[in-house]
Amino acid sequence: MVLQQAFHSDPARWLAREQPDEPVFFFDPRRLHAAAREFIDGFPGEVTYAVKANPDPSVIEGLVAAGMQAFDVASPDEMALVRSVAPKARLHYHNPVRSRAEIAAARAFGITSWSVDRMAELDKLGPIEGVEIAVRLKLPVAGAVYDFGSKFGASPDAAEALLRAVAARGGLPSMTFHPGTQCRSGAAWAAYIRACGEIAARAGVTLHRLNVGGGFPAFREAPAPDLPALFETIRHAADEAFDGTPPALVCEPGRAMVAEAFELGLQVKARDGDAIFLNDGIYGGLSEWRDLGPSTRITALATDGTPLRGEIRATAVFGPTCDSLDRLSDRVDLPCDLAEGDFLLFQACGAYSTALVTRFNGYGVRRIVTLMR
Repeated sequence: MVLQQAFHSDPARWLAREQPDEPVFFFDPRRLHAAAREFIDGFPGEVTYAVKANPDPSVIEGLVAAGMQAFDVASPDEMALVRSVAPKARLHYHNPVRSRAEIAAARAFGITSWSVDRMAELDKLGPIEGVEIAVRLKLPVAGAVYDFGSKFGASPDAAEALLRAVAARGGLPSMTFHPGTQCRSGAAWAAYIRACGEIAARAGVTLHRLNVGGGFPAFREAPAPDLPALFETIRHAADEAFDGTPPALVCEPGRAMVAEAFELGLQVKARDGDAIFLNDGIYGGLSEWRDLGPSTRITALATDGTPLRGEIRATAVFGPTCDSLDRLSDRVDLPCDLAEGDFLLFQACGAYSTALVTRFNGYGVRRIVTLMR
């Protein structure tokens, strides 16, 4: 990525002035700061940012400036990135399967919390006396766009055995889970938290902490997510599951933390009836459309930056590559007067966009313009 100079305006004015032929991300530090503060001030515990969602250094710097002191990291590269910006930040290494080389590298960085979901990975860590080990649980819980339990997580019985093993080896037993992606209801968290309370009780272990994972939704379509309601559901469920004395809580938001901080400006390369071709697609900044489906938060702009007001029609939207799979997953409602040279501004594009951009066919957004509004 290339971080452009700050431009004191809005994306529409910038697009009208520059008429870029290539796709452009617009980064708004104020929105990032506001999202960080909503979590830090509202969540009833420690907030750790899941670096995988957007590892751009400007994002890490902005979160640190907003008061973020802990980060969820999945690899030594992410550890090095965080340490380069925040040398004293707490690192939670909750990718539960690691090579021995990764374990050695992580120890050198200094890890606050490790997660495991199988006995072999606990054994691989070696001595753990005084070290926080979070046992990752998986359950068949509905409520997410897609399930994280198909790859990681221990069954309730296996989690119980792991908790006992952590305690027997002198570790600080914690639990963690991930309810899935884009969870709009707190029911998934409540179900997991109840299960964690039951498993810890059966294991005869007092949990050091309970990490309730990520899954907090970004605003892709109306209505906007109610994060305070989710926070309250989590707090209440923890109180109930642990008889009024819950362990300290932790969360690891990714998408919900950074989605609003980036918008993606694209140009229409061509129009053919009810189909348009853009200068970026699912191999670039719109990769999320493959998994999460369509977002309604799109603004159509004429070449002079003014909003288009034509009749809304279902439109097939293709990306720029030669791959026929490079199209948005559903027909998108767009103005009928959208024409070659006009622009589309996709909002809430800060998560898993810059991180997943490829250079397939020589395309892919590389430019970031920082807004100072």
